[in-house]
Amino acid sequence: MKTVLNHHRFFRDAANAKVSGVCAGLAKQFDVNPWLVRGGAIFCFVLLPVATALAYVLAILLLRYR
Repeated sequence: MKTVLNHHRFFRDAANAKVSGVCAGLAKQFDVNPWLVRGGAIFCFVLLPVATALAYVLAILLLRYR
């Protein structure tokens, strides 16, 4: 039987986390600097705070219980 490993699975990166690891995991997924993703998240939070906060909390919950 052949085992297939999916190396492109999105996850929370707890080792590089500042808050919960969502931005660090997203940065690792797309191979970019985590500070770029964190800066983008802050920028989105300034423009659309409710939607960004809801998306962030949803990402935390989905990645925790997946």
